[in-house]
Amino acid sequence: MKDLNNYIESNKDRFLNELIDLLKIPSISADTAYSQDVLHTAEAVKKSLTEAGCDNAEICETKGYPVVYADKIIDPNLPTVLVYGHYDVQPPDPINLWDSPPFKPVIKPTKLHPDGAIFARGACDDKGQFFMHVKAVEYMIKNNTLPCNVKFMIEGEEEVGSDSLAGFLDDNKEKLKNDIILISDTGMISMENPSITTGLRGLSYVEVEVTGANRDLHSGIYGGAAPNPINVLAKMIASLHDENNHITIPGFYDKVEIISDEERAEMAKAPFDLEEYKASLDIDDVHGEKGYSTSERFGIRPTLDVNGIWGGYMGEGAKTVIASKAYAKISMRLVPNQDWHEITDLFTKHFTSIAPKSVKVKVSPHHGGQAYVTPIDSIGYQAAAKAVEQTFGKSPVPQRTGGSIPIVALFEKVLESKTILLGFGLDSDAIHSPNEHFGVLNFLKGIETIPYFYKYFAELNA
Repeated sequence: MKDLNNYIESNKDRFLNELIDLLKIPSISADTAYSQDVLHTAEAVKKSLTEAGCDNAEICETKGYPVVYADKIIDPNLPTVLVYGHYDVQPPDPINLWDSPPFKPVIKPTKLHPDGAIFARGACDDKGQFFMHVKAVEYMIKNNTLPCNVKFMIEGEEEVGSDSLAGFLDDNKEKLKNDIILISDTGMISMENPSITTGLRGLSYVEVEVTGANRDLHSGIYGGAAPNPINVLAKMIASLHDENNHITIPGFYDKVEIISDEERAEMAKAPFDLEEYKASLDIDDVHGEKGYSTSERFGIRPTLDVNGIWGGYMGEGAKTVIASKAYAKISMRLVPNQDWHEITDLFTKHFTSIAPKSVKVKVSPHHGGQAYVTPIDSIGYQAAAKAVEQTFGKSPVPQRTGGSIPIVALFEKVLESKTILLGFGLDSDAIHSPNEHFGVLNFLKGIETIPYFYKYFAELNA
């Protein structure tokens, strides 16, 4: 691969321009107003895979948004890599907090990306990261250095729970048959300290509704006598953590994986600067479960967070009203051995039980997924580690991260394949937030590293 860096250097402007074109399309799967844009993005992804050299690229219909599938089979006897990614993106709200329009990509320098970062919704999560694979495969095909078969499965519903993916997997097991699944939808510690994600937390996501009176009430006439669902909901949510920030739902921790002191000590060797972490968030102190470090709190411990809360009058000015209803969206990040169905049921029973008789409570599950851990002694991980060491000049740190990719556990169950999480984003890239961005060097380094994964994976399977 002696010409790999030359190929990237001579084509980097084209790579970036193609990515920018993809980022301009507002493929927001959560909002039906953008359904045509989501479908337009699927067409653009198919086109990019065809132009990269895949022999077969198609848009596969599902009950929801389509899956873009493509492959390049050079020899059925060689190992096969299945690349997964998603072309849908999070809503950009709140728009007013963006420094530039979320779907008008711009490249500008930052403190951590002095050579420039691409600012746009989806830049890191996940258009920029799956597009690295498209360009890496383009290089290998055009230079006749592809050592494995490759298949792509790029979906359009990841940001809303991948509801259609289970059915697609069941219906296409043979088409999707592989030896390893490769995903870049995660991050690393830094460009100076590369890491490979070896663990993902699971997820249970619910919406709660608290109802008081049969209509909105005048807060002067009824205040102090009729139930106020917003007040009640706030108290109920506050009770879900104790003074040590321990979750109070009975049975919540019963199946939590206990990490040994030895393993915790090994995890603690990963570079982490607490003061820098606080400064990056503009906070004076961290917050979390007593007895665990900050990196442990977001990596190996379960959590419960309110993602949205609303009710009553939220317009300009004042309206003296006691709302009939109050709502909240709540997510719980789970660790190995916690089943998201069981946790959702435990939450529902507990949250209903703590409501006063003056209100009615409804809990509506949205979606969820199981936690996942990649064995570091596997061939797939070894190939990824060798690839990172080749391009970064140092061995990567294996790291469990706080995010969730629910379909990874599903892949193992249905396709019976292990997954390698080879991400190149940074925690500071503001995914799911205003001003999401992805470093230009991170993007190009991903394109450089991925071909080496194929090389070492083929060699280790020989």
